[in-house]
Amino acid sequence: MADFMGLMKQAAQLQSKMEALQAELDQIEVEGEAGGGLVSVRLTAKGELKGIKIDDSLFKPGEKEIVEDLLVAAHADARRKAEAVMKEKMQALTGGLPLPPGMKLI
Repeated sequence: MADFMGLMKQAAQLQSKMEALQAELDQIEVEGEAGGGLVSVRLTAKGELKGIKIDDSLFKPGEKEIVEDLLVAAHADARRKAEAVMKEKMQALTGGLPLPPGMKLI
């Protein structure tokens, strides 16, 4: 019975740490770039889009599709960085132990 109580206490502590990590991930921002820095996208570590910057040189007649493609690429870059930050934070929180199947951070 003592082992079960110890597990319950550990689970409660992990839940508390997960909640703190969720709040921290809302504050961390990453930036993805495309086109040699002509387009950049800023996301939270949880993947929420916070901002987009487009260099003025991209606004030429007939180049709308290029800008759209660069936005998609910059977002993908930022998303990969956000996922890496989230994975790093989770490993620190769980001591490197993988999460059980179906248990997600966000």
